[in-house]
Amino acid sequence: MLGEALRGQFPALNQEIGGHPLVYLDNGATTLKPDCVIESITSVYARDCANVHRGVHTLSQRATQRQEEARVTAQRFLNAPEARECIFVRGTTEGINLVANTWGRANLGPGDEVLITAMEHHSNIVPWQMVCKATGATLQVADIDDDGALVMDDYRAKLSSKTKMVSAIHVSNALGTVNPVEEMIRLAHDAGALVLLDGAQSAPHQPVDVQALDVDFFVFSGHKVYGPTGVGILYGRESLLDAMPPWEGGGDMIRTVTFEETTYAGLPSKFEAGTPNIAGAIGLGTAMEFLMGLDLAKVAEHEADLLRYATERLDSIDGLRRIGTAEDRAGLVGFVLDWAHPHDVGTILDHEGIAIRAGHHCAQPVMDRFQVPATARASFGVYNTREDIDRLVSALHSVKEIFAP
Repeated sequence: MLGEALRGQFPALNQEIGGHPLVYLDNGATTLKPDCVIESITSVYARDCANVHRGVHTLSQRATQRQEEARVTAQRFLNAPEARECIFVRGTTEGINLVANTWGRANLGPGDEVLITAMEHHSNIVPWQMVCKATGATLQVADIDDDGALVMDDYRAKLSSKTKMVSAIHVSNALGTVNPVEEMIRLAHDAGALVLLDGAQSAPHQPVDVQALDVDFFVFSGHKVYGPTGVGILYGRESLLDAMPPWEGGGDMIRTVTFEETTYAGLPSKFEAGTPNIAGAIGLGTAMEFLMGLDLAKVAEHEADLLRYATERLDSIDGLRRIGTAEDRAGLVGFVLDWAHPHDVGTILDHEGIAIRAGHHCAQPVMDRFQVPATARASFGVYNTREDIDRLVSALHSVKEIFAP
């Protein structure tokens, strides 16, 4: 069983906020860390504190082995064909920027198009705007409907021989919408386009198989899969990564350097210039092992139950309107209240020991689409329970007593 059975493994939950036991419902922003991840990171600095791929001494060899074992774990986590196709990055944002600035600048030009959706996080909008401006390519946007679901007819209509890349969010961080990525990828490939999936909100909550998806690039962040901040994974097809130029120059991404010319290392080193986040990579490996040990299919079932329960309870509150009502949704609920601004809601809930997110969620075009300045968002993780949702609903009634006329 998940939920209550796991709470003892997360020390951050063992505290009170404002005299109330903490209810943490901000997992879409970042997840809390289990003891095994904390201990893994601590052990790097306590025992194996050395640089990787550079030293012949024991500490360096141990650190290198542990980091490369984490890469193999990422390969298993995503069912990637080869471990060298898994590149350590700072997170989803850097992974998308890496593809945009290497593949994009090398392959896009005037007349070409990049297709995204209207529910994207800023990290999957801004990099493509920048590369389109630099190359003369055009950014196209597929519409979403009033429920927050992708309008597939519009997606099909905007796919053409001009489309060179489809870059789409797998699960919306603002709406909870789960996109029909299998069909999206098939249609994109039929049109001759590549596909990048932003998996920041899918990798923590459901099994991901990049081979079954037939996706070209997939990226996610460590801190959303119960791992540390400042690290993530970019998966790319080996043939594409081999053909892409390096993004950053420096140590460990070279084969030879002279003042006249530099030749570059093979994968994955070509894209990992400089000293990496060694402890972060090792901690991420432990976090992925933790999730795989729980069985991601069971994680998805647990969070689907929480979503059903939360939807039912929240819909019973007069004056509350959910933003994001697509049929296929993941474990988060965004909402607005007729009688209070989301920031006020978040502040008052914090006084009750309940942590949620309030704001535009780095998805301002989504807020514009639904004509709201912001939403309140409760997002679920493996340690959440129905009792957490009951606490949330009770606190929202308290907010109503303060603000409702």
